Amino acid sequence: MHTRFEYPRLAADALAGDADATSSAVTHPIDDRVVLEAIARHQRRVAPRIHKLWLYYRNDLAETRSTRGWYRQAQEAGLPPRVTGAPAFDSPFDLGVRSENSIVLDDRARGRREVVVENDIAWRIHAMVDFMFGKPVRVMSTARDERLRQRIEQILDAAWEASGGIALLQDAALLGHVFGYVDFLVRVDPAIASLPGDAPAATLARAVRIEVVDPLRGTPILDPDDYRVIRAFATHDEREALELDAEHPGRRRRINVTEILADGWRRVFEDGRLIERSPLRLPAGETGVVHVQNIAQPFRYEGLSEVEPLIPLQDELNTRLSDRAHRISMQCFKMYLAKGIDGFGVTPVGPGQVWSTDNEDASIEAFGGDANSPTEEQHILEIREAIDKVSGVPPIASGVVRAKIGNLSSANALRITLMGVLSKTARKRVSYGRGMAGVCRLILGALDIAGVLKTGEDDRGVRFDWPDPLPDDLREKVATAEARVRLGVPPERIAQELGFAPTDPGIQ
Repeated sequence: MHTRFEYPRLAADALAGDADATSSAVTHPIDDRVVLEAIARHQRRVAPRIHKLWLYYRNDLAETRSTRGWYRQAQEAGLPPRVTGAPAFDSPFDLGVRSENSIVLDDRARGRREVVVENDIAWRIHAMVDFMFGKPVRVMSTARDERLRQRIEQILDAAWEASGGIALLQDAALLGHVFGYVDFLVRVDPAIASLPGDAPAATLARAVRIEVVDPLRGTPILDPDDYRVIRAFATHDEREALELDAEHPGRRRRINVTEILADGWRRVFEDGRLIERSPLRLPAGETGVVHVQNIAQPFRYEGLSEVEPLIPLQDELNTRLSDRAHRISMQCFKMYLAKGIDGFGVTPVGPGQVWSTDNEDASIEAFGGDANSPTEEQHILEIREAIDKVSGVPPIASGVVRAKIGNLSSANALRITLMGVLSKTARKRVSYGRGMAGVCRLILGALDIAGVLKTGEDDRGVRFDWPDPLPDDLREKVATAEARVRLGVPPERIAQELGFAPTDPGIQ
């Protein structure tokens, strides 16, 4: 049976009841019923659509409903029934909705044919993530005071590393590339106010945690006058408790956990019951959530996904590859038509086999054998080229060099070949960099409120030193460094750009 995506249950009545019970003590400008309606709409409309994007990227395996041990892949949902030999509803995307036409089999399908699924989406997504965050990104403060600038850079670097470092950014980029957007969540430990201002950067960093929110479980409540402003943010998912279920012995009890961040407060509900309530300890009006669009989409909260435009081409490629596999299976071996020979269909045909008959009209005719199909090969090639153009990631980005590429001994020739993915990476660095800068501002604002590190609004600006995604050419780097020295650039800055630390021997 296919693995179905189970959406967390929403105990709306219970949650609303507990929320009303606490409303007498605290006034919340954001009505909890609005939050509940947003969560329900997200589970009903948004989650099924973006979950399909994840399935096409992941292309995971699932057992069939009829035969245990046999598996099907998620991308088979895009193949026609004449290939899979299965009803249209028998797919990984089955959400319990069946129409009258969905159970009609193609009249040419009497069984499962050769199914070929070549996932041309996943490796392209991985290549894009490698171009974005294949190397560490350096955070640099724009504060005017040098000592404050150094202190800020130490704390921010320690905060990112304590939360996962480059691995955290790679996870965020992966979710953003698949779903089209991703959200960062900044959490502040209540004990941060008790830390001294001269505490080590690593100690301060542990009081602030950066998390990545899965778009499947995160629900924003936007300002009605500005879609870019998040008034409230809710996460809702189902978890396993650390206790057994009384109604189902041998199973752990499953609970629905809802977290609402709004109006300076964090509230956590478990099965609709309020279990935690605490201040956010962030600047006024902040929910601790920083939104990042993968590729900017005007006037929309969601960004552009890298998976969505590739789905039709991926379905066409898998269909043609499956058709070719079926044709090869039918034509790659000889078939025989025997007339007037008794027992021909009983004894198998094999080397050294002799057949005899007294029938003068008897004959054996061979037919079949693989035949060339240039139009089929050309069509498949054109589909692959279309995927290259739509994604902007050619096969050479993963190390596959074709004969038509030519000589790539020059770094400029390589850049021209990868112009599509490089330009797309530069565009994404703007959106992801803006989100990372927003996270840094929240961290510095939380430290300022706690009295640990006093900073002004102008001191919280940062910029990022993005590494070159292409392999380094040491000769070109040295030549560029020598030219910059002649132009008067300080040697310390050039050494830093080359990857040397100020404390390394010979660096002055």
